[in-house]
Amino acid sequence: MADLKDSGTRPGPAGRFTGRRFVVTGGSRGLGEHIVRLLLSEGARVAACGRRAESLEALRNSVDSPKALFAHALDVTVPERLEQFIDQAALELGGLDGAVACAGGARGHGITDATAQDWLETWQLNAGHFARLTAASVPHLRTAGGGSIVVVSSISGWKPGPQAQYGAAKAAQLHMVASLARELGGGGVRVNAVSPGSMLIPGKRWDRMRREEPAAFQRFSEEFPGGELVQPAEVADVVAFLLSDESRGVTGVNIPVDKGQNAPTPDGY
Repeated sequence: MADLKDSGTRPGPAGRFTGRRFVVTGGSRGLGEHIVRLLLSEGARVAACGRRAESLEALRNSVDSPKALFAHALDVTVPERLEQFIDQAALELGGLDGAVACAGGARGHGITDATAQDWLETWQLNAGHFARLTAASVPHLRTAGGGSIVVVSSISGWKPGPQAQYGAAKAAQLHMVASLARELGGGGVRVNAVSPGSMLIPGKRWDRMRREEPAAFQRFSEEFPGGELVQPAEVADVVAFLLSDESRGVTGVNIPVDKGQNAPTPDGY
């Protein structure tokens, strides 16, 4: 497992999150791992969940402060498991100051092939998971005097591309952010979204394309004005900003981190 230097994640202001406590779903790999590492590097205590216990154990064994990391394997779509994890995280960490809904994904293919189950599972993994994380976290955040909730959405939430069930679920997250920021603001809870463009993550889709289909990857890179895909560390920096006191005047917004990307996939639209 790469360390902060190798992964491209760089610490922010020293001690910015000292004494703070955060939950991160989907925190064992990819963007979620970058977020967890960044928060830990700045003094936070973090509870992270993911579907694979071995990935969480590898993460714990590779960080400088393993005692500051509470990790638990679970599927965020399973009824009550996410809620139990958040309550246990608050107990282990001594409360919560923020939560990040990073877990997400899509099921199925195009509209004539996608099943009702594909639509349901995509909704549960994205919009449903975000709603449940928020509902479970708010009591703990209010006990702490307020806090910040961040959902990792996507530019697919407003830039059309395949598949429709994924874009619809991401668009729902963005509407929820605007609505929940008003609903929860009176209790000192801020709610915001970060929408990444296509991220270049080792071993993932775009990295495989870069290695296996260099010509196709070059054409896709032209969707970015600077010719370079988004790095997960660049997204993690913005998530950390929204969790910090530096963004205390920011709520109900969506911040794209896409390097000006046009079409969200090589399939265009």
